[in-house]
Amino acid sequence: MTPRAVVVGPPGSGKSTVGPLLAARLGVAFRDTDDDIVARAGRAISDIFAEDGEPAFRALEEEAVATALAEHGGVLSLGGGAPITPGTRARLAGHTVVFLNVGMAAGSKRTGLSTARPLLAGVNPRATYKALLDARIPVYREVATIEVDTDERTPEELVDLLVARLEGLAAGHRPH
Repeated sequence: MTPRAVVVGPPGSGKSTVGPLLAARLGVAFRDTDDDIVARAGRAISDIFAEDGEPAFRALEEEAVATALAEHGGVLSLGGGAPITPGTRARLAGHTVVFLNVGMAAGSKRTGLSTARPLLAGVNPRATYKALLDARIPVYREVATIEVDTDERTPEELVDLLVARLEGLAAGHRPH
């Protein structure tokens, strides 16, 4: 089994909003690997980061992604940092990966630069978020089959665009 689409992007890009809407439109199930990690570990992601550290979390995440890619046939949303792990990047090869791109201003507004997000905690969340975008956008582009800019689009507009692009891929057209 292979997911119909794997959704990636930084915090604030809309993965948790667009993913379920896209799944509903396609008539398939939605799954979020962050939810899988929380269910398996029995604690919040922020607690895993705080108590065990980022490397331990990334190991759990890599395992959750591998399992979900093998088991899930619907729309699969990955945590924002999942593609930074080389094993996860390798596993994404051959899958239809949708990169929801978000700019600094829109992403900052959407996340509220919340310190509840483990990688945005710190002295200067805005600088941390910018550094995160700068580091991760090339990785997202490396794994992406389809890239869409989310800044000026509603979730419904994004779903319309993604359905059209996914249908184009299914018909053998190259994505833009």
